[in-house]
Amino acid sequence: MAKPKIFVLDTNVILHDHKALRRFQDNNLVVPVAVIEELDKFKKGNDALAFNARSFIRDLDRITEGRLFGPDGVPIGGKLGKIKIEPNHPFAPEFRDLFKDDIQDHRILSTAMWVRDTHPDTFVALVTKDVNLRMKAKAAGMEVQDYLTDRVEEARIESSQREVQIFPLRSEVLQRLAYGPDCAIPWQDALKQKPAPNQLFKFRWENDRDNLVCARYVQKRDSLVLVKAHEAYGIKPRNDEQKMALDVCLDPSVKLVSLTGGAGTGKTLLALASALEQEKDYDQIVLSRPTVVLGNQDIGYLPGDQKTKMSPFLQPLMDNLNVIKAQFRPSSREATHLEGMLTQEKLVIEPLAYIRGRSLGKCFFIIDEAQNLTPHEIKTIITRAGEGTKMVFTGDVFQIDQPYLDQWSNGLTHLGEKMAGQALFAHVFLRQGERSELSELAAKLL
Repeated sequence: MAKPKIFVLDTNVILHDHKALRRFQDNNLVVPVAVIEELDKFKKGNDALAFNARSFIRDLDRITEGRLFGPDGVPIGGKLGKIKIEPNHPFAPEFRDLFKDDIQDHRILSTAMWVRDTHPDTFVALVTKDVNLRMKAKAAGMEVQDYLTDRVEEARIESSQREVQIFPLRSEVLQRLAYGPDCAIPWQDALKQKPAPNQLFKFRWENDRDNLVCARYVQKRDSLVLVKAHEAYGIKPRNDEQKMALDVCLDPSVKLVSLTGGAGTGKTLLALASALEQEKDYDQIVLSRPTVVLGNQDIGYLPGDQKTKMSPFLQPLMDNLNVIKAQFRPSSREATHLEGMLTQEKLVIEPLAYIRGRSLGKCFFIIDEAQNLTPHEIKTIITRAGEGTKMVFTGDVFQIDQPYLDQWSNGLTHLGEKMAGQALFAHVFLRQGERSELSELAAKLL
């Protein structure tokens, strides 16, 4: 029987996943006191970091109730290993000149190295999502690993970033799809294998390679259905992917949508336009995005009241709303209606931190920059959905501002991977920038 390993946890692992102590099977865990000190600084507030810090400490308190850690720690329970809080230990003399700064990262590293040296016959590794700390640990000869429990395999990610495939189709079949009375055909007429719910396709005419017909598999009808070029509140799609995005955003049977793509592809604009087009079907339209501050500073350092502090983060959402308003004359019925919706709070733009605890019933909820959310945060948001609510997540998994997330571990990637194949879910990857000719040129060349 293999001897249990020992994993030393960094603070960011716990802040990323408060259930991390239950993810290491029968191996033993060590949490340096420096980590507990850092968690204490994060425990206050309403954001996900505070929630994770509090949840971990409460769970640890339940596990250790009435017991001391002792030399080996206390059992976590079930078939899991043991956990121990380890006091801080200094570096060995040969490393003291290498790590002179007295900072928490160094205390965590020195404690991990002490655990390794006092357990010479056991595999010991520091687990951290901090790339810099991993580099320091490697420089000191310490075994170190990223926290990969919620990392999606690269091969499984590619499907969410792949362009829609193009298939040739017989003219007679394509004629029925594009111009038939139902604008639909049985999937067997075009494909060899049954597609997933809401899977998207492009079909090419036999003798015309330039004109393509877009279709989506609708499970309820067990058919490929033509994707038409809808217009939503003055916004018209400029390419096939935008056409597909509007189609799923306007379909009331699709309750959860993921729109990914680079800057300027129209993700947020299309989501907002489709929400406004259907505003009579919802009690409220909510636009939100996570607040990612440079250097992980709290927004309290910004001057002004709450509204003033949040305005820089929410301005991109206002920019998209202004694009839609610009489609109409200032005195038009549509422009006046938009202003009325803002005044009456039928249309609300607010930071994501204020969503926690709410029940979002009959709401069209748009979450922008969702690649900066953890999988747990994505789950928390979706579980807020009440009856009649639709959610659209937009983002670019290659433009992540959170220091401990990447394209494999962020919440938007998890959403696409876990929800794939569900009839309530649709994903569209927007590949072509439409912001401006200059923007598209810069995206290609710079």
